[in-house]
Amino acid sequence: MVALSQERVVSRMTSSVRRSTQPNFDRLFRWASLGSALLVLLVLAGIIGAMIYGGWPAFREFGFGFITSSVWNVNEDQYGAWVAIVGTLSTALIALVIGVPLSLGIAIFLTQFCPPWLKRPVATVIELLAAVPSIIYGMWGLFVFAPLFAQYIQVPVSSVVEGMPIVGTILYARTPSGVGVLTAGIILSFMIIPFIASITRDILDQIPSVLRESAYGIGCTTWEVVRNVLLPQAGVSIIGAIMLGLGRALGETMAVTFVIGNANRLSGSIFDPGSTIASRIANEFNEAIGLQLNALMALGCILFLVTFVVLVLARLLISRVKTA
Repeated sequence: MVALSQERVVSRMTSSVRRSTQPNFDRLFRWASLGSALLVLLVLAGIIGAMIYGGWPAFREFGFGFITSSVWNVNEDQYGAWVAIVGTLSTALIALVIGVPLSLGIAIFLTQFCPPWLKRPVATVIELLAAVPSIIYGMWGLFVFAPLFAQYIQVPVSSVVEGMPIVGTILYARTPSGVGVLTAGIILSFMIIPFIASITRDILDQIPSVLRESAYGIGCTTWEVVRNVLLPQAGVSIIGAIMLGLGRALGETMAVTFVIGNANRLSGSIFDPGSTIASRIANEFNEAIGLQLNALMALGCILFLVTFVVLVLARLLISRVKTA
């Protein structure tokens, strides 16, 4: 009886200590979580503030013309962002056009057709592509891909389309050196494939197998299962993966700097050299002073704005898919 009463006393004391300390731990955990979230917001606000502060003299000097102008003359302190904006959007669009179908094809192959013994090695190789530094992609693109691209793509295509309306303008290379907007877009597509493919594969794997089996049970083909069951179920997550890849494509610096040609001119041909916001900042920031430095900071503000607009559009698209 004495031992039993002692156990009851110990049990009551333990429960009392737990009740007294639990609110303190909960409160500490809540404040730590809040502090983590606020820290990220403060860092982001600091970055935005620094970019706006640094770029404001350029916006004040050139006004809205800074965005619409194609002039970038360091000697005369005349700067315009339009060429870099067009190059950024063009290379990102090309990367999505090439990378998204390949990524979806890889994810569908790994989840629907790939033999079990081959699935793990292929998935591992795809994920390892995300660990390759961007400068390696750039060096490979400049020294290996660009010469082959010029010899086997640019020269033959240019000889065929020369003089054609529209197509001859878009696909004609004046100087087939291998570098240009299309080359940068192709390299970017290789860089975003691991992100989109890995996320899409994981989402497709998480779809309940009963949905697939039910579709096959009523006579659906594999294409019908993928088109009418898997993709609608994973639609929101796939859009998120594509937006993640687009963010990588918009902000990529070193790889694009190597292969885009870094020419400050607008051209109707995707074979011709161009520039992006990130590549221009990387090329000139180290030696920039005065208004040139302010113009580069203003370019950073524009890149942030473009990324923010893309994020907002992605959120709107995801919300429409959820309500559909």
